Amino acid sequence: MTYPITKRGAEMLKAELHKLKTVERPGVIQAISEARAQGDLSENADYDAAKERQGFIEGRIAEIEGKLSAAQVIDPSALDAGGRVVFGSTVDLSDEDSGNEMTYQIVGEDEADLKQGLVNISSPIARALIGKEEGDTAEVQTPGGTRRFEIVAVRYV
Repeated sequence: MTYPITKRGAEMLKAELHKLKTVERPGVIQAISEARAQGDLSENADYDAAKERQGFIEGRIAEIEGKLSAAQVIDPSALDAGGRVVFGSTVDLSDEDSGNEMTYQIVGEDEADLKQGLVNISSPIARALIGKEEGDTAEVQTPGGTRRFEIVAVRYV
């Protein structure tokens, strides 16, 4: 199974992986070493916390390495989707009810951050937009009911 991710998202994961391996992992190993030096490990909260943190770090390293090995890195600026909304594209929308305008980029799950306008490819709004073109209307099921958005522009940046 391939895992779609934008070029920027892949760089973010690589940076996190580098930090985990070069800063976090050595730091937790040092903390475990210091806790061991305190003697009895059976009631050593510092040791338990460091071991728990080590488990988290190793798990995250494995998760990121797995995602990067299966990643299909997509450079949005190299896309030629003929004006259609696809993974990586940036879409300018207008809410048909309120007239509010918004801009979203469709990205992978690790990159998604609604506050920055980055929506997960599997989110309801992204699923409603995929395949549409400028001028089309997308209907999105929300907890408050169906909302309609006009696609004002589709960009590949």
